Amino acid sequence: MNIQTIGVVGCGLMGSGIVEVCARAGFEVIVVEADEERLAAGLARVQQSLQRAVSRGKLSAAEAEAALSRVRGTTHLEDLRPVDLVIEAVTEDMAIKQRIFRELDGILRPEVIIASNTSSLSIAALAAVTKRPDKVLGMHFFNPVPVMALLELVRSILTSEETLATAQAIGARLGKTTVVAPDRPGFIVNRLLIPYIIDAIKLYEAGLASKEDIDTAVKLGLAHPMGPLTLADLVGLDTTLAVADVLYEEYGEARFKAPPLLRRMVAAGLLGRKSGRGFYDYRAQG
Repeated sequence: MNIQTIGVVGCGLMGSGIVEVCARAGFEVIVVEADEERLAAGLARVQQSLQRAVSRGKLSAAEAEAALSRVRGTTHLEDLRPVDLVIEAVTEDMAIKQRIFRELDGILRPEVIIASNTSSLSIAALAAVTKRPDKVLGMHFFNPVPVMALLELVRSILTSEETLATAQAIGARLGKTTVVAPDRPGFIVNRLLIPYIIDAIKLYEAGLASKEDIDTAVKLGLAHPMGPLTLADLVGLDTTLAVADVLYEEYGEARFKAPPLLRRMVAAGLLGRKSGRGFYDYRAQG
């Protein structure tokens, strides 16, 4: 398919990153948010990220300005009618995603692909609420989207070869390395990552080591760029909990069961970087 315009539903941390990489790759982008306040915050996030790229020598000022000029924001799903591909990047809630997929199915041209940035939910279940199940797949980006090189493509039993090939071509144009993941909760990365983060939280919760020592040990002992608790803050503790619950419900294995501390932190609104506090305090960073 000749993809020229990409629609993005959701302009939070992940959605704004997806908007940025698509615009930088030369695509026209229409991004939808629930209200004007969230839309303005998301577009500001895109602009700030582009400015950081310029300050670090990753982009010229002209390239950043051109990328921003390719982005248009709206609060109406109907404005996605002319797009060639939609990437949904809203909260990790099946009911909300299915509602959006159902609405998009009634708005978009029949040949348009609908992708989800879900990190754990069933692609087949999303496809089932549409009349185009062969044109539905997962396109799971990683945070921060402009930096992380991986794109998991999640193919359900209904996804066509043409849809997968189109997504692979889009991934290449975005500068991402793509892998094809199974339509099972957690796909590849999160099925391995979540038990690792859970074990780190349990270690900290039991008082066996400080959060700083846990993170330092992993960074220096395993050569990871950041420790598991810092990573959980970056991913978002609410997202981590949501994925853990999906994995535990599907597999019933104790290694996927969320620790009480994680639930308490999410209930208290300590979600990590996105809220300013998680295992660490980010409020001084603005």
